[in-house]
Amino acid sequence: MAKVTLKNIAKIYDNGFQAVKNINLEILDKEFMVLVGPSGCGKTTTLRMIAGLEKITLGESYIGETLVNDVEPKNRNIAMVFQNYALYPHMTVYDNLAFGLKIKKTPKDEIKERIERTAKILGIEPLLKNRPKQLSGGQRQRVALGRAIVRKPGVFLMDEPLSNLDAKLRVQMRAELIKLHNELQTTFIYVTHDQTEAMTMGSRICVMHDGVIQQVAEPKTIYNHPANIFVASFIGSPQMNFLQGRLSEKQGKIFATIEGLELELNEEASGKVKEKNYAGKEVMVGIRPEDVYLVNDNEGIQSKAEVSELLGCNLHIYFKINEKQYTLSTSPKVEVGFNERIFVSFDRDKLHLFDKETEETIL
Repeated sequence: MAKVTLKNIAKIYDNGFQAVKNINLEILDKEFMVLVGPSGCGKTTTLRMIAGLEKITLGESYIGETLVNDVEPKNRNIAMVFQNYALYPHMTVYDNLAFGLKIKKTPKDEIKERIERTAKILGIEPLLKNRPKQLSGGQRQRVALGRAIVRKPGVFLMDEPLSNLDAKLRVQMRAELIKLHNELQTTFIYVTHDQTEAMTMGSRICVMHDGVIQQVAEPKTIYNHPANIFVASFIGSPQMNFLQGRLSEKQGKIFATIEGLELELNEEASGKVKEKNYAGKEVMVGIRPEDVYLVNDNEGIQSKAEVSELLGCNLHIYFKINEKQYTLSTSPKVEVGFNERIFVSFDRDKLHLFDKETEETIL
């Protein structure tokens, strides 16, 4: 069993900087957990503490049922894949794959069997006699993955392993990693700052900011029900729009007024607003670009289309309301000219409401 449990984990450096702040996280056996967040949020530090490459200042780290705070990295039943591949340049691919097994005094026949099976899984069988300098970036990354796989670890730890690849190869390798996880049925913990990688690969996502976990959930839940403004703004491209709004109650119904546009909330959202006594209060309203619509004249909020970006299957239109820029995403068949007057409205069922002070979700 390769469950990983972090209990009140903190990392404080000698200069007093606290990189990770009392986080609690349970990563299930065979799960693909993605730690995502901006640079400096503590995700890599957390991964390195799990690996034993960083000393834990406070808290407890478990792999399975074993407390591993003071266990050497080599004895943790983990394998780590780094951003820079970390291959031995003077060794062939075969020897790079075999190195860790030789250190453990694994029998030669078993080493050969493991390498052949791993090479077949990764499609690197023709490369076993090559050296790293003869390989492309994608091939080197496969070898780095293979070196982890042959060890048969309980947990794979991956620190931005695709960041050095070009865009096309990243997409291809994302699919390969998902397939690999399904084949190996092993726990994966993956660190990235790329929210697309997080959304497409993770069975669950852990969003971090300033050393604190903001939300842990399945990708769909993170996207549709962000816990706070940070998560809402970080996950999704283009970014969620945020506007000032006021909630009011009329004849038992709850309305959100946004820049003069009044929208009746659905039954579920109205119930939450009443339950938490937000009627009559100002809130932050979030709305994703795909939930902003172009409407007929005078049926919505008036604006001007400043810039449009055609991205094949979508057209992104950037517009301003009271000097603040927002985005809508629509069909590429729509034609909107530069500085053309437009009217926009919002899908009332897709509004996200946040407390102005705490920035936590109301819904």
